[in-house]
Amino acid sequence: MRSRITSLILLGALQAVASPGFAGDAGSSAPTAPRYTFSWPLGSSAPAPRGGSTRGPALALETAESAAWRALHEPGITALERDRRAILAIAGDYRATFDFLEIATYTPGLNRDRPYQSWGTEKIYVDRDEGSFISLVHILEMRVVQPDGSISPPMVQKHWREDWQYQPAQLVEFQGDDQWQKRTLLGHDRQGQWSQTVAQTDDSPRYASLGHWDHAADFSTWISGEAWRPLPRRESARTDYQVLVGTNRVTLTAHGWLQEENNLKTVLTPERRIDPAHPYLAREYGVARYERLRDADFTAATEYYARTRAFWDRVHNAWLDAFRQDAHLTIHEPADPEHGAYARLLDYADQLGTGQAANADELGLIHAALEDVGAIPANQ
Repeated sequence: MRSRITSLILLGALQAVASPGFAGDAGSSAPTAPRYTFSWPLGSSAPAPRGGSTRGPALALETAESAAWRALHEPGITALERDRRAILAIAGDYRATFDFLEIATYTPGLNRDRPYQSWGTEKIYVDRDEGSFISLVHILEMRVVQPDGSISPPMVQKHWREDWQYQPAQLVEFQGDDQWQKRTLLGHDRQGQWSQTVAQTDDSPRYASLGHWDHAADFSTWISGEAWRPLPRRESARTDYQVLVGTNRVTLTAHGWLQEENNLKTVLTPERRIDPAHPYLAREYGVARYERLRDADFTAATEYYARTRAFWDRVHNAWLDAFRQDAHLTIHEPADPEHGAYARLLDYADQLGTGQAANADELGLIHAALEDVGAIPANQ
């Protein structure tokens, strides 16, 4: 059985500056100097990137167009079907790299934060396809080059979920200070639009936004409206602002996809309003690049997904039920993040992932986890 500690190590690996190898790398060795995708000018005043120096084994990138890309460009299909095929084309085997940079600060004397870089290899599965609703689940399967040059065994972890809904009736939105609110959308607001609702590793809500797809010969792209989201793990040490306010752009290409973020690091008042006197600390750009892999081995991820899929779907449905019962929820950090019921969701999924039998009181475990963070009343 993989322990909770191993899960935390894997998530920590995603916070490291890394050099995932691929065919064509000069030995796939770690860089000897900081490598920036985009940055402030390098020099003595340039901030060092955050993280460590982990790197992955050599990988081969796919150079041929994917079948999903060809299906997206099939002539004669409806606009709705083309949108659907763009979303379905997100699924696949990927090397992912994540880069975030503060491009401007707005407070005199405030030092800009260090750039953030990380990586991962993950497989994205179509969990549900119900026509106007598509749910995708991201599963990490990572191997790292160890100090002696050997390759570690695969480390597997559920990463995140994204639900896509055509012309949604409602959105669940972050309000700041652990508050979440379900908002009903008017017909003209959602006409022709798709929502992307993102859930965290444990399927708790992360953010939701609304946008529309545009399709060109070379790419398809979806851009969101402005949305609020809690501070991500990479920003968890920050206490000088309370919410990220920004937009997402998802772009499909013949060989993968990208998610671009344009975020304002935003200060809230105690009443959860944007502070009129000092609203923004900085603007941050981010890009996650998902490059399609050729002949990648995601056997361990697929086994984990198959063994845990029903469980995580029950967790996901429990969150949906919580918001059906109450349009406004306060979701606290778990009372005991290492040993409480909330953490036990991941531990239990790890056990299922190794082939252990399901718990007879699986729903009880799920309810205890949601009670632990205040999402549902105790003994409901």
